[in-house]
Amino acid sequence: MQDKEGYAALRLRTGMVPVVNFGSTISWPLIIIGLFINSHTGYIMIQAGIICFSLAVLFQLVTLPVEFNASHRALVALKAYNIVDPEELKMARKVLVAAALTYVAGAASSILQLLRLLLLFGGRDDN
Repeated sequence: MQDKEGYAALRLRTGMVPVVNFGSTISWPLIIIGLFINSHTGYIMIQAGIICFSLAVLFQLVTLPVEFNASHRALVALKAYNIVDPEELKMARKVLVAAALTYVAGAASSILQLLRLLLLFGGRDDN
């Protein structure tokens, strides 16, 4: 439904996928290698790794409205097409909200990890 209607947040998220996949793949190797290089180059590698990790965090933030919208659309469809009775709809709402909240937990975890990286390495330049 979101794709058919051209939902903007979904288009944005879809467009981000190649960059985020690359960034999340190389973020930790850059950070770890940068730790072992005791020079300005190591500092640059750590900073590049943090930036790459930030892309993954941004992706998760963009995913939140997509998932909440999908849950809302599912509830509307369940009700509109009488797929479930009112009692089942209440239970379906709980399940869909819980599913959407797993994305909130994932985003919060990533944000905290990014903050940790920034506190540990954000201002570090050994030169």
